Amino acid sequence: MNKIAWIARRDFLATVSTKGFILGLLITPTLLGMMIIVMPILMSEKPPNIEGEVALIDPTGEVADGMRDYLTPEAVALRWSDLKEKLDAETPEAIRRLAERSGSGNLTENAWQAMLGDVPKLHVNLLRAEADAEAEKQPLLQGSSRDSGRLALVIVHSDAVKRVPGSEQFGSYDLFVREKLDDRIEGEIKAAMRRSIVDSRVRLRGLDREEINALTRVERVRSTTVTEKGEQETNEILNMLLPAGFMILLLIAVLTGGQQLMTSTVEEKSSRVVEVLLSAVSPMQLMTGKIIGQLCAGMIILVLYSAMGMAALVSFAFLGLLDPWLLFYLVIFYFIAYFTFGSLMAAIGSAVNEMSEAQALMTPVMIIMMIPWILWLPITRDPDSVFATVVSFVPPINTFAMMLRMTSTAPPPLWQVWLCILVGVAGVYGAVWFAAKVFRVGLLMFGKPPNLATLIRWVRT
Repeated sequence: MNKIAWIARRDFLATVSTKGFILGLLITPTLLGMMIIVMPILMSEKPPNIEGEVALIDPTGEVADGMRDYLTPEAVALRWSDLKEKLDAETPEAIRRLAERSGSGNLTENAWQAMLGDVPKLHVNLLRAEADAEAEKQPLLQGSSRDSGRLALVIVHSDAVKRVPGSEQFGSYDLFVREKLDDRIEGEIKAAMRRSIVDSRVRLRGLDREEINALTRVERVRSTTVTEKGEQETNEILNMLLPAGFMILLLIAVLTGGQQLMTSTVEEKSSRVVEVLLSAVSPMQLMTGKIIGQLCAGMIILVLYSAMGMAALVSFAFLGLLDPWLLFYLVIFYFIAYFTFGSLMAAIGSAVNEMSEAQALMTPVMIIMMIPWILWLPITRDPDSVFATVVSFVPPINTFAMMLRMTSTAPPPLWQVWLCILVGVAGVYGAVWFAAKVFRVGLLMFGKPPNLATLIRWVRT
């Protein structure tokens, strides 16, 4: 045991003391910190103010007035004000408090100003119905995207308001815009055309548009989740992202530790350091020590990123949506997944002479590790389905599938969780047994890189 502990300590320190590991460990917190600093600066920069002409060819004679009324600065400002109020009402109280503590002030106002800027000044110029469309497009070529002048040309179809006899469909309109026109302006023009054309159709039929709007409008409500602990407002985004977050934590920790394990094994074999090590320890002790050492290195990543996730949930007052027992099971599943995939990567590292030779043998392992990511949505949408239940008992991906089910809106019964753990332990035994056979033979084998059939032959030997 002392020899295994010595090897584990040596591999752990050799990994965590490298610049690559430290930079990789800190890059995500650094990026998040930079975003926190940079985003308020970016949000303080307003888009440029826009002023220009929207030309309109309207053979129906019904659309122009409605379009003018819709695009007046006062009407645009009123709509934006209403939208800001709705956005403010939809913003969770926790996010508003966080913005105030960080000095961002009114988060909704800042975000809206950064996104929209000042109210645009648009002038609707009604052209003759028989105007030449090609000639009227020429002013769109003059000036840059920020200059005043003609910004867009709208050509209304003759049957946009009143259908052609015998036809069941209304016509529409064509929109031609200046190059790199601001998407805010294009959105306003499209909304104005839709509103004006619909109003004209309704008016010609002698109907009341306000009455139709009242009949067809249903206010959007937020659902409330009822649990044994009480009622709380449903957070659809968190319900979708929480399973993905736990699975990504598991994947990153396992993949990072496994890759480091394989790399160090290949380097020691190619430099003949392994021959010196084998003079003091057995192949099994060497493999076990290296696996445990990289297990601890991966645990640092798991703990750090888990702590960051917990801090985020606390900041947004979402901690109550997280069952603390999930962290306990996350650690257990990490041990199972790491011993399974880590032992396979150790076997691959011992069988090849260079990292370039390991790619062919690594492909099946990487494909297996990506399967849970592919199955994320099917499992989280129906965690109690036969498919999700069966996958959670199929090693080596059973731990990832069960983690997805446990963090979903319908967690599995406890007996299924522990049965998954027992199946995972059995899978660990099989993976370690396979890896030990390959490790013992491949560690001192040089020459032509083996394929999968060769590895199986080594195991049978």
